[in-house]
Amino acid sequence: MSGREFEVIVWGASGYTGRLVAAHLLATYSVGGDLRWAMAGRSAGKLAEVKAEIGAPAALPAIVADAGDPASLDAMARRADVVISTVGPYQLYGTALVAACAAAGTDYVDLTGESNWIAAMIAANEAAAKGSGARIVFSCGFDSIPFDLGVWFVQQEAKQRFGAFSPRVRGRVRRLKGGLSGGTLASGMATQAAAQKDPSITALLADPFALTPGFRGADQPDGETPYEDKVTGAWVGPFMMAGINTKAVHRTNYLASHPWGEGFRYDEMQMLDGPPAAGSDAMGGFNFGAGGLPKPGEGPTREERETGFYDILFIAQHDGVDSADGRTVRAAVKGDMDPGYGSTAKILGESAVCLAKDVPRDATPGGCWTPAAAMDGALIRRLEAHAGVTFTLEN
Repeated sequence: MSGREFEVIVWGASGYTGRLVAAHLLATYSVGGDLRWAMAGRSAGKLAEVKAEIGAPAALPAIVADAGDPASLDAMARRADVVISTVGPYQLYGTALVAACAAAGTDYVDLTGESNWIAAMIAANEAAAKGSGARIVFSCGFDSIPFDLGVWFVQQEAKQRFGAFSPRVRGRVRRLKGGLSGGTLASGMATQAAAQKDPSITALLADPFALTPGFRGADQPDGETPYEDKVTGAWVGPFMMAGINTKAVHRTNYLASHPWGEGFRYDEMQMLDGPPAAGSDAMGGFNFGAGGLPKPGEGPTREERETGFYDILFIAQHDGVDSADGRTVRAAVKGDMDPGYGSTAKILGESAVCLAKDVPRDATPGGCWTPAAAMDGALIRRLEAHAGVTFTLEN
Protein backbone atom coordinates (compact mmCIF):
# COMPACT_ATOMS: atom_id res chain seq x y z
CA MET A 1 0.00 0.00 0.00
CA SER A 2 2.85 2.40 0.78
CA GLY A 3 5.09 1.47 -2.15
CA ARG A 4 7.80 0.23 0.20
CA GLU A 5 10.26 -2.50 -0.73
CA PHE A 6 8.20 -5.27 0.89
CA GLU A 7 4.52 -5.69 1.56
CA VAL A 8 5.19 -8.19 4.36
CA ILE A 9 8.22 -9.16 6.45
CA VAL A 10 8.10 -12.24 8.70
CA TRP A 11 10.30 -11.47 11.71
CA GLY A 12 11.33 -14.56 13.69
CA ALA A 13 11.23 -16.77 10.60
CA SER A 14 13.87 -19.11 12.01
CA GLY A 15 11.71 -19.93 15.05
CA TYR A 16 9.12 -22.69 15.31
CA THR A 17 6.03 -20.63 14.41
CA GLY A 18 7.86 -18.17 12.17
CA ARG A 19 9.01 -20.87 9.78
CA LEU A 20 5.42 -22.18 9.57
CA VAL A 21 4.25 -18.68 8.62
CA ALA A 22 7.00 -18.42 6.00
CA ALA A 23 6.09 -21.86 4.62
CA HIS A 24 2.44 -20.80 4.32
CA LEU A 25 3.26 -17.59 2.46
CA LEU A 26 5.61 -19.51 0.17
CA ALA A 27 2.92 -22.08 -0.64
CA THR A 28 0.19 -19.48 -1.15
CA TYR A 29 1.83 -16.52 -2.90
CA SER A 30 4.50 -16.32 -5.56
CA VAL A 31 7.69 -14.65 -4.33
CA GLY A 32 7.91 -11.12 -5.72
CA GLY A 33 4.74 -11.64 -7.76
CA ASP A 34 1.52 -12.13 -5.79
CA LEU A 35 3.26 -10.80 -2.69
CA ARG A 36 6.48 -8.91 -2.08
CA TRP A 37 7.70 -10.47 1.14
CA ALA A 38 10.85 -11.31 3.06
CA MET A 39 12.04 -13.41 5.99
CA ALA A 40 13.83 -11.82 8.92
CA GLY A 41 15.61 -12.97 12.06
CA ARG A 42 18.70 -12.47 14.13
CA SER A 43 20.94 -14.96 12.28
CA ALA A 44 21.65 -15.00 8.55
CA GLY A 45 22.83 -18.59 8.86
CA LYS A 46 19.63 -19.81 10.50
CA LEU A 47 17.50 -17.94 7.95
CA ALA A 48 19.41 -19.70 5.16
CA GLU A 49 18.74 -23.06 6.83
CA VAL A 50 15.01 -22.34 7.03
CA LYS A 51 14.90 -21.22 3.38
CA ALA A 52 16.42 -24.56 2.39
CA GLU A 53 14.09 -26.47 4.71
CA ILE A 54 10.90 -24.95 3.29
CA GLY A 55 12.12 -24.99 -0.32
CA ALA A 56 12.26 -21.22 -0.74
CA PRO A 57 14.05 -19.86 -3.80
CA ALA A 58 17.34 -18.04 -3.46
CA ALA A 59 15.53 -14.88 -4.58
CA LEU A 60 13.52 -14.74 -1.34
CA PRO A 61 15.16 -11.92 0.66
CA ALA A 62 16.46 -12.54 4.19
CA ILE A 63 16.95 -9.64 6.60
CA VAL A 64 19.01 -9.69 9.78
CA ALA A 65 17.25 -7.87 12.64
CA ASP A 66 17.79 -8.53 16.34
CA ALA A 67 15.60 -7.67 19.33
CA GLY A 68 18.77 -6.50 21.10
CA ASP A 69 19.60 -4.04 18.30
CA PRO A 70 16.85 -1.39 18.07
CA ALA A 71 18.50 0.25 15.06
CA SER A 72 18.14 -2.99 13.08
CA LEU A 73 14.43 -3.10 13.99
CA ASP A 74 13.94 0.52 12.95
CA ALA A 75 15.60 -0.18 9.60
CA MET A 76 13.50 -3.32 9.03
CA ALA A 77 10.25 -1.54 9.88
CA ARG A 78 10.92 1.22 7.35
CA ARG A 79 11.25 -1.37 4.55
CA ALA A 80 7.80 -2.96 4.98
CA ASP A 81 4.11 -2.20 4.77
CA VAL A 82 3.46 -4.86 7.45
CA VAL A 83 5.76 -6.68 9.86
CA ILE A 84 4.71 -10.04 11.30
CA SER A 85 6.30 -10.73 14.68
CA THR A 86 6.61 -14.31 15.92
CA VAL A 87 9.38 -13.49 18.43
CA GLY A 88 8.19 -14.16 21.97
CA PRO A 89 7.77 -13.99 24.83
CA TYR A 90 6.68 -10.58 23.60
CA GLN A 91 7.09 -8.91 26.98
CA LEU A 92 10.77 -9.90 26.81
CA TYR A 93 11.57 -9.44 23.11
CA GLY A 94 8.70 -7.60 21.41
CA THR A 95 8.52 -4.08 22.84
CA ALA A 96 11.14 -2.38 20.65
CA LEU A 97 9.59 -3.63 17.41
CA VAL A 98 6.13 -2.30 18.28
CA ALA A 99 7.69 1.10 18.99
CA ALA A 100 9.65 0.95 15.72
CA CYS A 101 6.54 0.17 13.68
CA ALA A 102 4.47 2.83 15.45
CA ALA A 103 7.15 5.42 14.69
CA ALA A 104 7.64 4.37 11.06
CA GLY A 105 3.95 4.15 10.09
CA THR A 106 4.36 0.40 9.54
CA ASP A 107 1.51 -2.00 10.17
CA TYR A 108 2.20 -4.78 12.68
CA VAL A 109 0.63 -8.15 13.56
CA ASP A 110 1.59 -10.79 16.11
CA LEU A 111 0.19 -13.86 17.87
CA THR A 112 0.58 -12.74 21.46
CA GLY A 113 -1.72 -13.84 24.24
CA GLU A 114 0.20 -11.78 26.83
CA SER A 115 -2.59 -9.43 27.93
CA ASN A 116 -0.42 -7.52 30.38
CA TRP A 117 2.02 -6.70 27.58
CA ILE A 118 -0.78 -5.73 25.17
CA ALA A 119 -2.15 -3.26 27.74
CA ALA A 120 1.31 -1.75 28.19
CA MET A 121 1.85 -1.49 24.42
CA ILE A 122 -1.49 0.26 23.89
CA ALA A 123 -0.63 2.81 26.57
CA ALA A 124 2.86 3.38 25.17
CA ASN A 125 2.18 3.40 21.41
CA GLU A 126 -1.42 4.42 20.69
CA ALA A 127 -0.63 8.10 20.17
CA ALA A 128 2.43 7.44 17.98
CA ALA A 129 0.53 4.91 15.85
CA LYS A 130 -2.36 7.31 15.31
CA GLY A 131 0.11 10.00 14.31
CA SER A 132 2.08 7.86 11.85
CA GLY A 133 -0.81 5.79 10.48
CA ALA A 134 0.56 2.46 11.74
CA ARG A 135 -2.12 -0.17 12.38
CA ILE A 136 -0.89 -2.23 15.36
CA VAL A 137 -2.96 -5.43 15.57
CA PHE A 138 -2.26 -7.82 18.43
CA SER A 139 -3.39 -11.44 18.86
CA CYS A 140 -3.71 -12.50 15.22
CA GLY A 141 -3.49 -16.25 15.86
CA PHE A 142 -5.82 -18.71 17.56
CA ASP A 143 -5.55 -16.06 20.25
CA SER A 144 -7.84 -14.35 19.34
CA ILE A 145 -9.04 -14.35 15.73
CA PRO A 146 -11.56 -17.25 15.69
CA PHE A 147 -13.22 -15.80 18.80
CA ASP A 148 -13.01 -12.10 17.97
CA LEU A 149 -14.21 -12.62 14.39
CA GLY A 150 -16.69 -15.30 15.48
CA VAL A 151 -18.49 -12.81 17.71
CA TRP A 152 -18.39 -10.17 14.96
CA PHE A 153 -19.79 -12.69 12.44
CA VAL A 154 -22.68 -13.87 14.59
CA GLN A 155 -23.53 -10.28 15.53
CA GLN A 156 -23.82 -9.27 11.86
CA GLU A 157 -26.44 -11.97 11.38
CA ALA A 158 -28.25 -10.97 14.58
CA LYS A 159 -28.51 -7.40 13.24
CA GLN A 160 -29.88 -8.73 9.94
CA ARG A 161 -32.51 -10.93 11.57
CA PHE A 162 -33.60 -8.88 14.55
CA GLY A 163 -32.81 -5.33 13.51
CA ALA A 164 -30.34 -4.88 16.37
CA PHE A 165 -27.17 -6.45 17.72
CA SER A 166 -27.52 -8.95 20.55
CA PRO A 167 -26.67 -7.95 24.12
CA ARG A 168 -25.43 -11.45 25.02
CA VAL A 169 -23.11 -13.80 23.11
CA ARG A 170 -21.75 -17.16 24.18
CA GLY A 171 -18.51 -18.65 22.80
CA ARG A 172 -18.53 -22.44 23.20
CA VAL A 173 -15.59 -24.65 22.20
CA ARG A 174 -17.24 -27.83 20.93
CA ARG A 175 -14.18 -29.78 19.79
CA LEU A 176 -10.48 -29.04 19.74
CA LYS A 177 -7.32 -31.03 19.19
CA GLY A 178 -3.86 -29.50 19.32
CA GLY A 179 -0.53 -29.27 21.08
CA LEU A 180 1.57 -26.61 22.74
CA SER A 181 5.02 -25.32 21.78
CA GLY A 182 7.96 -24.30 23.89
CA GLY A 183 7.36 -20.70 22.85
CA THR A 184 3.81 -20.72 24.24
CA LEU A 185 5.03 -22.27 27.46
CA ALA A 186 7.78 -19.64 27.74
CA SER A 187 5.23 -16.83 27.24
CA GLY A 188 3.04 -18.23 30.00
CA MET A 189 6.00 -18.50 32.34
CA ALA A 190 7.07 -14.92 31.54
CA THR A 191 3.60 -13.64 32.39
CA GLN A 192 3.57 -15.63 35.60
CA ALA A 193 6.95 -14.20 36.58
CA ALA A 194 5.78 -10.66 35.80
CA ALA A 195 2.69 -11.14 37.97
CA GLN A 196 4.81 -12.33 40.88
CA LYS A 197 6.84 -9.13 40.68
CA ASP A 198 3.83 -6.84 40.15
CA PRO A 199 0.54 -7.91 41.82
CA SER A 200 -1.43 -5.44 39.67
CA ILE A 201 -0.80 -7.73 36.69
CA THR A 202 -2.80 -10.48 38.38
CA ALA A 203 -5.80 -8.14 38.59
CA LEU A 204 -5.32 -7.10 34.96
CA LEU A 205 -5.28 -10.71 33.77
CA ALA A 206 -8.60 -11.34 35.52
CA ASP A 207 -10.28 -8.18 34.18
CA PRO A 208 -12.34 -8.59 30.98
CA PHE A 209 -12.09 -4.81 30.45
CA ALA A 210 -8.32 -4.56 30.87
CA LEU A 211 -7.96 -3.42 27.24
CA THR A 212 -10.72 -0.80 27.26
CA PRO A 213 -9.01 2.15 29.00
CA GLY A 214 -11.48 4.40 30.78
CA PHE A 215 -14.44 2.07 30.21
CA ARG A 216 -15.91 -0.66 32.40
CA GLY A 217 -18.99 -2.47 31.21
CA ALA A 218 -21.54 -4.72 32.85
CA ASP A 219 -20.63 -7.59 35.14
CA GLN A 220 -19.70 -10.56 32.98
CA PRO A 221 -20.91 -14.17 33.22
CA ASP A 222 -19.01 -16.62 35.39
CA GLY A 223 -16.81 -18.61 33.02
CA GLU A 224 -15.03 -20.56 35.74
CA THR A 225 -17.81 -22.68 37.25
CA PRO A 226 -19.09 -25.69 35.26
CA TYR A 227 -22.86 -25.78 34.78
CA GLU A 228 -25.57 -27.15 32.53
CA ASP A 229 -26.11 -24.36 29.98
CA LYS A 230 -29.68 -24.71 28.70
CA VAL A 231 -29.09 -22.19 25.89
CA THR A 232 -26.09 -24.10 24.60
CA GLY A 233 -27.74 -27.46 25.22
CA ALA A 234 -24.76 -28.96 27.04
CA TRP A 235 -22.69 -28.88 30.17
CA VAL A 236 -19.90 -26.32 29.94
CA GLY A 237 -16.67 -25.74 31.85
CA PRO A 238 -13.74 -23.30 31.90
CA PHE A 239 -11.71 -22.75 28.73
CA MET A 240 -8.04 -22.03 29.35
CA MET A 241 -7.77 -19.18 26.81
CA ALA A 242 -10.96 -17.33 27.70
CA GLY A 243 -9.16 -14.71 29.77
CA ILE A 244 -7.25 -13.58 26.68
CA ASN A 245 -10.02 -13.76 24.08
CA THR A 246 -12.75 -12.06 26.10
CA LYS A 247 -10.53 -8.99 26.46
CA ALA A 248 -10.13 -8.80 22.69
CA VAL A 249 -13.89 -9.11 22.12
CA HIS A 250 -14.66 -6.31 24.57
CA ARG A 251 -11.97 -4.12 23.00
CA THR A 252 -13.54 -4.68 19.57
CA ASN A 253 -16.87 -3.42 20.93
CA TYR A 254 -15.08 -0.50 22.60
CA LEU A 255 -13.16 0.55 19.47
CA ALA A 256 -16.40 0.61 17.47
CA SER A 257 -18.10 2.85 20.09
CA HIS A 258 -20.11 -0.02 21.59
CA PRO A 259 -22.50 -1.04 18.79
CA TRP A 260 -23.29 -4.17 20.83
CA GLY A 261 -24.16 -1.99 23.83
CA GLU A 262 -22.24 -0.82 26.87
CA GLY A 263 -23.92 -3.65 28.80
CA PHE A 264 -22.77 -6.32 26.32
CA ARG A 265 -22.00 -9.67 27.99
CA TYR A 266 -19.74 -12.38 26.61
CA ASP A 267 -18.24 -15.55 28.01
CA GLU A 268 -16.17 -18.36 26.59
CA MET A 269 -16.35 -21.96 27.82
CA GLN A 270 -15.75 -25.46 26.52
CA MET A 271 -18.58 -27.93 26.04
CA LEU A 272 -18.49 -31.08 28.18
CA ASP A 273 -20.06 -34.51 27.79
CA GLY A 274 -21.67 -34.12 31.20
CA PRO A 275 -20.93 -32.94 34.73
CA PRO A 276 -17.14 -32.84 35.14
CA ALA A 277 -15.54 -35.41 37.39
CA ALA A 278 -13.43 -34.19 40.28
CA GLY A 279 -9.85 -33.58 39.18
CA SER A 280 -10.70 -33.84 35.46
CA ASP A 281 -8.35 -32.41 32.80
CA ALA A 282 -8.80 -28.68 32.22
CA MET A 283 -6.50 -28.35 29.22
CA GLY A 284 -9.45 -27.84 26.89
CA GLY A 285 -8.21 -30.24 24.20
CA PHE A 286 -4.55 -29.20 24.31
CA ASN A 287 -1.85 -31.70 25.16
CA PHE A 288 1.92 -31.75 25.57
CA GLY A 289 2.48 -35.02 23.71
CA ALA A 290 4.53 -38.00 24.82
CA GLY A 291 7.73 -35.99 25.25
CA GLY A 292 6.47 -33.90 28.14
CA LEU A 293 6.96 -30.13 28.33
CA PRO A 294 8.32 -28.70 25.06
CA LYS A 295 11.46 -26.54 24.95
CA PRO A 296 11.72 -23.22 23.08
CA GLY A 297 11.85 -23.96 19.36
CA GLU A 298 9.92 -27.22 19.79
CA GLY A 299 6.27 -27.88 19.07
CA PRO A 300 3.78 -30.30 17.53
CA THR A 301 5.01 -32.56 14.73
CA ARG A 302 3.73 -32.13 11.19
CA GLU A 303 1.37 -35.07 11.68
CA GLU A 304 0.05 -33.56 14.91
CA ARG A 305 -0.50 -30.21 13.20
CA GLU A 306 -2.28 -31.76 10.23
CA THR A 307 -4.56 -33.98 12.33
CA GLY A 308 -5.54 -31.16 14.68
CA PHE A 309 -8.70 -29.08 14.37
CA TYR A 310 -11.15 -26.86 16.21
CA ASP A 311 -14.90 -26.22 16.16
CA ILE A 312 -16.26 -23.24 18.07
CA LEU A 313 -19.96 -22.41 18.46
CA PHE A 314 -21.19 -18.84 18.93
CA ILE A 315 -24.70 -18.12 20.16
CA ALA A 316 -26.06 -14.59 19.97
CA GLN A 317 -29.11 -14.34 22.23
CA HIS A 318 -31.38 -11.50 21.27
CA ASP A 319 -34.06 -11.65 23.97
CA GLY A 320 -34.95 -13.71 27.00
CA VAL A 321 -31.28 -13.50 27.86
CA ASP A 322 -30.12 -16.55 29.83
CA SER A 323 -33.45 -18.27 29.13
CA ALA A 324 -33.55 -21.19 26.71
CA ASP A 325 -36.70 -19.64 25.18
CA GLY A 326 -35.00 -16.54 23.75
CA ARG A 327 -34.41 -15.99 20.03
CA THR A 328 -30.87 -16.90 19.02
CA VAL A 329 -28.47 -17.01 16.12
CA ARG A 330 -25.96 -19.85 16.08
CA ALA A 331 -22.74 -19.74 14.07
CA ALA A 332 -19.65 -21.92 13.89
CA VAL A 333 -15.98 -21.17 13.27
CA LYS A 334 -13.92 -24.21 12.30
CA GLY A 335 -10.23 -24.69 11.53
CA ASP A 336 -8.67 -27.54 9.57
CA MET A 337 -5.38 -27.86 11.50
CA ASP A 338 -4.20 -27.78 15.09
CA PRO A 339 -5.21 -24.41 16.52
CA GLY A 340 -2.00 -23.12 18.05
CA TYR A 341 0.44 -23.68 15.18
CA GLY A 342 -0.86 -25.15 11.91
CA SER A 343 -3.92 -22.92 11.85
CA THR A 344 -2.30 -20.00 13.66
CA ALA A 345 0.52 -19.80 11.09
CA LYS A 346 -1.98 -19.49 8.25
CA ILE A 347 -4.20 -17.05 10.15
CA LEU A 348 -1.27 -14.83 11.11
CA GLY A 349 0.13 -14.74 7.59
CA GLU A 350 -3.25 -13.91 6.08
CA SER A 351 -3.83 -11.16 8.64
CA ALA A 352 -0.69 -9.42 7.41
CA VAL A 353 -1.64 -9.86 3.76
CA CYS A 354 -5.14 -8.56 4.53
CA LEU A 355 -3.74 -5.36 6.04
CA ALA A 356 -1.34 -4.94 3.13
CA LYS A 357 -3.83 -5.55 0.34
CA ASP A 358 -7.45 -5.34 1.51
CA VAL A 359 -7.87 -2.67 4.21
CA PRO A 360 -7.44 0.96 3.13
CA ARG A 361 -6.14 3.41 5.67
CA ASP A 362 -9.19 5.64 5.41
CA ALA A 363 -11.25 2.65 6.62
CA THR A 364 -8.83 1.64 9.37
CA PRO A 365 -6.51 4.49 10.36
CA GLY A 366 -3.47 4.27 12.61
CA GLY A 367 -3.85 3.00 16.16
CA CYS A 368 -3.84 -0.14 18.28
CA TRP A 369 -6.54 -2.49 17.01
CA THR A 370 -8.10 -5.89 17.45
CA PRO A 371 -8.37 -8.17 14.39
CA ALA A 372 -12.16 -7.81 14.06
CA ALA A 373 -12.14 -4.04 14.54
CA ALA A 374 -9.34 -3.56 12.01
CA MET A 375 -10.24 -6.09 9.30
CA ASP A 376 -13.72 -7.61 9.98
CA GLY A 377 -15.29 -9.12 6.86
CA ALA A 378 -12.20 -8.64 4.69
CA LEU A 379 -10.23 -10.95 6.95
CA ILE A 380 -13.03 -13.52 7.07
CA ARG A 381 -13.01 -13.71 3.28
CA ARG A 382 -9.23 -14.13 3.17
CA LEU A 383 -9.23 -16.79 5.91
CA GLU A 384 -11.89 -18.79 4.12
CA ALA A 385 -10.00 -18.53 0.83
CA HIS A 386 -6.48 -19.29 2.06
CA ALA A 387 -6.35 -20.45 5.69
CA GLY A 388 -8.73 -23.39 6.02
CA VAL A 389 -11.04 -21.49 8.40
CA THR A 390 -14.80 -21.47 7.86
CA PHE A 391 -17.55 -19.25 9.21
CA THR A 392 -21.05 -20.74 8.90
CA LEU A 393 -24.54 -20.18 10.27
CA GLU A 394 -26.29 -23.11 11.96
CA ASN A 395 -29.87 -21.89 12.34
